[in-house]
Amino acid sequence: MRLVVTEEAAETHRPLQEAFERLQSRRWEMAQTGAPERLARLAKLKTNLLARREALAEAMFSDFRKPRTEVESTEVLPVLLELAHTARHLKSWMKPRRVGAPVLLAGTRSEVHSEPKGVVLILSPWNYPFCLAINPLIAAVAAGNCVMLKPSEKTPHTAAFLEALVRDTFEPSEVTVVQGGPEVGDALLQLPFDHFFFTGGGRVGQKVMAAAAHHLAGVTLELGGKSPVVVDPTADVKAAAERIVWGKFVNAGQTCVAPDHVYVHASREEELLARMKDALERFYGKTEEARRASPDLCRMVDDAAFSRVRGLLDRTVHAGARLVAGGGVDAASRYIAPTLLADVTAHTPVMEEEIFGPLLPVLRYEKVETLVEHLRADGKPLALYLFSQDAAAVEYLLKRTSAGGTVVNNVLLQVTNPHLPFGGVGQSGLGAYHGEQGFRELSHARAVLWQGRTSLAHFFFPPYAGKAQQLARLASRMFE
Repeated sequence: MRLVVTEEAAETHRPLQEAFERLQSRRWEMAQTGAPERLARLAKLKTNLLARREALAEAMFSDFRKPRTEVESTEVLPVLLELAHTARHLKSWMKPRRVGAPVLLAGTRSEVHSEPKGVVLILSPWNYPFCLAINPLIAAVAAGNCVMLKPSEKTPHTAAFLEALVRDTFEPSEVTVVQGGPEVGDALLQLPFDHFFFTGGGRVGQKVMAAAAHHLAGVTLELGGKSPVVVDPTADVKAAAERIVWGKFVNAGQTCVAPDHVYVHASREEELLARMKDALERFYGKTEEARRASPDLCRMVDDAAFSRVRGLLDRTVHAGARLVAGGGVDAASRYIAPTLLADVTAHTPVMEEEIFGPLLPVLRYEKVETLVEHLRADGKPLALYLFSQDAAAVEYLLKRTSAGGTVVNNVLLQVTNPHLPFGGVGQSGLGAYHGEQGFRELSHARAVLWQGRTSLAHFFFPPYAGKAQQLARLASRMFE
């Protein structure tokens, strides 16, 4: 299948077709590589990253004033963890796995072989523009695939950094980066990739899934949703407040697994609000002027994001929500203060959509049954955070709700463990990656059955009369 574009756009999109064909021509050679060759490529990636980490920090500050410490902790560290984990385990992941067989297959040996999908398209987002591009790339390379990576155009300095890093690490026929806006993304979806890996919003996720269906290709969708926090009557409120404030306002709330809103038991509401306000002031400054000058607060990525979140804030306060802390804005620098909102209900404007910004609404509940109804109404989020000292209460909620992942008595940490699968469910995503799960996600599990010298199959050969018919019935009865 060749790229179908208008005559006017042909010159713009022809390089995409050529890049795809270059990757496609190498895919069988890459599929035959062993663990040492794949790990050598990933080791070179690590070396080049470590040599350029200052340039990465500068690029991300230029894009949306991401603090250098957050670049290290939320962009570089997760990649280094993923590289180390893959280096330690890839050889064992690649080995064929022996599996059992029923007695009727006596004389056979059954295995599962992991083979590369082929050519993988990675469409990465702007909110964590390095980590969420490179970690899927690590999984794809470890699995033996060729890769085309398109970073987000909303973070152009980081996209340029990624293009240079990949160019200096991989051959163009192994991994290539293409840049551009939505029109380039749309053009890429017309190409017959073997797997589409997308991180972003649900609307574009639907387009990616439709493209994968058209090409009968695999698809991984890492989306988002309104990830709720529950603070129950037994919670350590001081610890909960600090951890929620940190998890919410890192990256200015532009995190797919950030706490979106908090359900707190009515008996602990005012204590939680006071503790969160105190944590916010300790983290970012006691006054609005201090917070605006803080080097530890990121900015909204662009004017559209700023306008959307500011509109949510204005409409929410106008609807009667109580402003506990924050509320300041500055359009020139795309600054929105870390903001706590109380007296919020399910019908308040801030609850209409995923916030993806530094606004934290707090909703009170009294009965756990009502809480479950609210959690179910939230849909299936990418994350659910539970603060409780009651293990039975935690199990009660786990069995009555659904989420991509859950953390008890903390936030965000599920993303940093390469032993855990990371992914959504339903509207928050499809498929999962990190560690071995990423290797399996971007591999095909190929069934291989070896027939030995002895086989029982001949007993079932035609003509179907006499012993063959009797044996077929006998075999069926064995499993009744």
